[in-house]
Amino acid sequence: MIRVGIGSDIHKFTTSQRKLVIGGVEVPYYKGLIGNSDGDVLIHAVCDSILGAIRAGDIGVHFPPDDQRFTDISSMVLLAEVGKMCYQRGYRIVNIDSMVICEKPKLQSFIPRMIDNIAEMLKISADSVSIKATTSEGLGFTGRGEGILANAVTLVEKT
Repeated sequence: MIRVGIGSDIHKFTTSQRKLVIGGVEVPYYKGLIGNSDGDVLIHAVCDSILGAIRAGDIGVHFPPDDQRFTDISSMVLLAEVGKMCYQRGYRIVNIDSMVICEKPKLQSFIPRMIDNIAEMLKISADSVSIKATTSEGLGFTGRGEGILANAVTLVEKT
């Protein structure tokens, strides 16, 4: 059996001293993202896409934002847990396709490390992970530089 899941996440920028983490990579920028965990918008979208594919709810069900255990936690830890859930339910990840939407910072040079991070946490080949970055051409909240949006689709197969 083959299943597909989609995930989407949005985080607002903060001007605090918070670091900007996307795909498990600290991206140099003067703003970070607001979030209970490290606010890694890409990893949250990927987690939701995997959870959707295995029909296991969403990231908020498994890692509630009001649970202090997850305050400032690395989203990579959450991704590893979601990967375990996937395998425990008898699925393997075939591929992940994702997109990060923001005007700034430019992400292209960080994408190879993001791909490697996701592949390592999920114990899959880097060839099975795709990440794209684009802008919204100045339109909407991402275009105004108010936050970042990420989308992901995951294909899983019953083992």
